[in-house]
Parts: sequence; structure tokens; C-alpha cells
Amino acid sequence: MKPDPINALPSHLALRTEGVQKSYGVGQSRTVALKGADFEAHLGEVTMIVGPSGCGKTTLLSIIAGTLTAEQGRINVLGFPLHEMKHPKLTRFRANHVGFIFQQFNLIPTISVIENVSVPLIINGAKTKVAEARAAEWLAKVGLAGRERERPMNLSGGQQQRVAIARALIHNPPLIICDEPTSALDRVTGQQVMEVIRNVARDPERCVIVVSHDPRIYHYADRMAEMDDGRIFRVLENPAAIAAAHANN
Repeated sequence: MKPDPINALPSHLALRTEGVQKSYGVGQSRTVALKGADFEAHLGEVTMIVGPSGCGKTTLLSIIAGTLTAEQGRINVLGFPLHEMKHPKLTRFRANHVGFIFQQFNLIPTISVIENVSVPLIINGAKTKVAEARAAEWLAKVGLAGRERERPMNLSGGQQQRVAIARALIHNPPLIICDEPTSALDRVTGQQVMEVIRNVARDPERCVIVVSHDPRIYHYADRMAEMDDGRIFRVLENPAAIAAAHANN
């Protein structure tokens, strides 16, 4: 699946959304989650989306990842016009181009660490031996060499999150989506996980987006989009601006 040259982005951008709107429910129970969200993320960077609970962060992240569809607006991710794509194409887009890292790790407890990491490649048709060889390489990169055959329950929370990172990266996706990756971890472990995530983002052909309300990790962001009431209301363009804006956190 190749990007559409008509929808090519500037070389420094991984994605751009314009005027994105999304609501849930109908009638009196209708809740508007996004009210025209405009957002950009750059290649080679960690971009954080921050804001209070219920402001639309996870909804925007899900639309960027292609797991939700917007009601209005344009969503251009890696040259793919997601607002024009239907579910079969969106499914292929996610499988080939997006890696997910979640708060709760979402590891399969009944299989080994290396088998967990291998799952995305096996789903895409790789043979088990090939997938596990690649999984072992990624586990070594995230500091878990020698733990391949253990079950997730035998690892600490930080180690389990490293397994989840390896799983997200095994198919070499250019977009990594992280939804509250440190909120279930203590400060030290969360910072260790963010070091891994920041190193991943240094690939000039990769973009990492982190949704978080954890101020302990704000200093890992290269760029920060602040949300409230379904919109991006401020973008901090560099680490110095982020540090100045959040000096009291």
C-alpha cells in the first residue's frame, strides 16, 4: 500500500489534520469530542498531545491511527488521505504503517515474550522462525535480551512496556502511537520507557505521537500540542518553549 502522490506532505511532516470533527451518541446524549482539531506532527520527533481528561486527546489519536473515522475534516497521514478511505483500506494502512503502545501493555499472558512480539509479523504472513528471529533483535534493542522465553507475568511493569514497544516496532512502522505509555508506571520506570521511545523517534523517517497527562515526561517532547474542549489551542514548537510553559509541573 503506497501513499498517494497527490496528497504528499512537506518532507518534514508525517501528518496533518484540518478541521477534524467527531461526536458520539445521538440526540440529547450526543457528545462532541472534537470541534475542528488542526494538528501536525513532524518526522524524527516526539510530539505530545496533552490536556485534561475528556478534552479529545484519545479521540484525535484514534482518528490519526485510523481506528476511528471523523465526521468532518481532512486527515493526511504519511501521504494517505484517511478521510477518504473505507475500513478495508484503513485496516491495511494500520497493519503496514502504524505501531501501537498502550497504557495497559495488552500483552497475551499465556504466551512467551518473544511470541508476543512476533504477533504482528505472523499476522502479516511471516513464518514463525523468521518472526521470532526479528523479535529477538528488537527485544535486545529494548534491553530484554535473555528474557525471550519468559511469560509477561514474570516481568516488571517497565519490562512489560518494553515488550510492548518491541511489538509495536517489529514491522518497522513509520508512525508510532502511544496512549498514556507511562501513567501505570512509577517515575523512574516511566522515564526509562520514555528514553526508549525518544530513541525510537530519532529515526528521521519515523514519527512518534504520545498522548499523556503525565507532566513527569513532558521534557521528552520535541513539540507539544495542548488540547482543551475538542481543539488544539496552543502548540509549543521546541523543548525550550515546553519547559518554560510547564516550569511548575
